Amino acid sequence: MSTTAAKSDKPSPTVFSRVNVAIADAGSFRDPSGRVYEIDGEILRSVAPCAADDYDFVAACGVLETLADRGWLVDTTEVDKTRLGAAGALAHRVVRHPRLAFVSYPYEWSFPLLKAAALLHLDIQIEILERGSALADASAYNIQFDGVQPVFIDVLSLRRYREGEFWTGHRQFCEQFLNPLLLRALFGIPHNAWFRGSLEGVGTTDLACLLPWHGRGSWRLLAHVVLPARFQRRALEDGSDLEKLKRRRLPKGSYRNMLLQLRRWIAALDPRDTGRTVWGDYQEGHGYGSDEESAKQRFVAEFCDAVKPALLWDLGCNTGEYSEVALAAGAGRVIGFDFDHKALERAYARAIRGSLPFLPLFQDGANPSPAQGWSTVERKGLSDRASADALLALAFGHHLAIGRNVPLDEVVAWLVSLAPRGVIEFVRKGDPTVRRMLALREDIFHEYTEEHFVSALGRRARIVRSAVVSATGRTLYWFDRG
Repeated sequence: MSTTAAKSDKPSPTVFSRVNVAIADAGSFRDPSGRVYEIDGEILRSVAPCAADDYDFVAACGVLETLADRGWLVDTTEVDKTRLGAAGALAHRVVRHPRLAFVSYPYEWSFPLLKAAALLHLDIQIEILERGSALADASAYNIQFDGVQPVFIDVLSLRRYREGEFWTGHRQFCEQFLNPLLLRALFGIPHNAWFRGSLEGVGTTDLACLLPWHGRGSWRLLAHVVLPARFQRRALEDGSDLEKLKRRRLPKGSYRNMLLQLRRWIAALDPRDTGRTVWGDYQEGHGYGSDEESAKQRFVAEFCDAVKPALLWDLGCNTGEYSEVALAAGAGRVIGFDFDHKALERAYARAIRGSLPFLPLFQDGANPSPAQGWSTVERKGLSDRASADALLALAFGHHLAIGRNVPLDEVVAWLVSLAPRGVIEFVRKGDPTVRRMLALREDIFHEYTEEHFVSALGRRARIVRSAVVSATGRTLYWFDRG
């Protein structure tokens, strides 16, 4: 259940960052098989003596290389144990992994991202079962994304298969993959808020309570939701059932068939709510003329061509149109953020279609992912996981300032704090979008003016350029805080 750290200019909340000192990743403490460390910019993982036999087995049979060659598993290279100092001296082995551009969490994934992660987990299980190996658990946190391609990052979850064993990770897989997908597929409810509030996922007993009686006859729902929920309730009442669980045996062929059937089911799942949303269809009705759209794209392209950010954040990325423009103009990788699920699904499709190094994630700008979990550091907050080289905030700030009543000065301060340079779009009150936002409420936003915006931005950064890009006065501001 460990994670590979992402680049960050900020020290760990619990350990001072010093040269040549191994810093344990705060999210990797749960695994007794080993721990993840960062030292001098490298990501290292210790293999504990208790995991020696299993690790050596999967390494010797070629599983690690096979999965890595397919892009399913993070690359793993053995290094000298002394590289980890005292922690290395206690380890059976020490391995190195490549650094991830950004660490994301399941509660930030859209439906297609979570589905892709679930299918990868099952594909790995099916593949390694034929090689005499299995996965020790089924944590969604063991998967990260390279663009929108999922990659498994916890090599210590791979171990030797034990003949006749039951899938001990079944409940965890259901609660962290299957149940969140079913929440959206059956009820049209996105999993993100539920998963963020309950870091272990969507409980099987909770999901079972939502199922109507007439819908419980599906053998798949019976096998993976209804009956497991009933068993969990009985186990709480009578612990004797737990002993029966330990003694259960499952032939290898049946194990594989269960994985295959579950894979087919998940592959066929789609979100129930496929209708229009306000921002998912924004590109078709945003009101820009073709010349105005071209002017906006040109400004973004010129910015990215000049700055060439290795990591760009696109706040309010919508369907990813400007993320794609940024990548074509010189950005190395884009992490997009939006709160509209339909828009994120279209952004995912754009990334797949163009094989783009672009990861669109769910995020509410007024309530970004906080630091949480054990000791409030197990899962890091948004700004603690990576340092963006640049950002785009196009048609974004007014949703915070007017839609969520955040003072304009604070909106500007937050945006400028996220990256040393970027492009922010200011949308005037006379714009149709803002007029619609104010149509049914009192205009209490007296400081929401372009003069106030320019003043707030100018106090925190140098305004390199600005350009009006629409007939309604929408203006792009290129800032650099040096």
